[in-house]
Amino acid sequence: MADKKKKAEAPAEPVVKRTPNLKAKYQAEIAPALMQKFGYKSVMQIPRLEKVVVSCGCSEARENAKVLDAVVRDLTTITGQKAVVTKARKSVANFKLREGMPIGAKVTLRGDKMWEFLDRLFNVALPRVRDFRGISADAFDGRGNFGVGVKEQLIFPEIEYDKIDKIRGMNIVVCTTARTDEEARELLRQVGAPFATR
Repeated sequence: MADKKKKAEAPAEPVVKRTPNLKAKYQAEIAPALMQKFGYKSVMQIPRLEKVVVSCGCSEARENAKVLDAVVRDLTTITGQKAVVTKARKSVANFKLREGMPIGAKVTLRGDKMWEFLDRLFNVALPRVRDFRGISADAFDGRGNFGVGVKEQLIFPEIEYDKIDKIRGMNIVVCTTARTDEEARELLRQVGAPFATR
């Protein structure tokens, strides 16, 4: 009986959280380099990555709601976080769309999951695109956010070719705290975004 009590009282092993490589690199090298380049007065002015939104629209979900299950499964496998179904905000007669209809799925990544996803996107997934020459350095929205489209989910090594029902593309938006596109571009370049050389 005493042995059982001792086992129950033994403290659990502490879980050691490992900092993602890209995040560690940002803190150690990228942030100081940006501060020096743009001459910020305070460390709070240094642009940071805020979130990454991965979304996939699916027009055939209007006729067949089961299609969305496959989309949600793919996004969940790629990002490591449960995808949520997105619904139409308003009705559009031309597209036979009614308000509230499920039309796609999205995942919003923050924190360590965001850093790990970007590391895999820039270093593993994008180089696997056929005839890859880099991503456009002009795809910024004027407020420091960057968007890139991917034509097929197969570039991610987590997706198994035999288990997908259809090849689908997705949109990836990287939101930063940068005030200008130039600062955001430099931040992403330092993080490892493979921008095309002009």
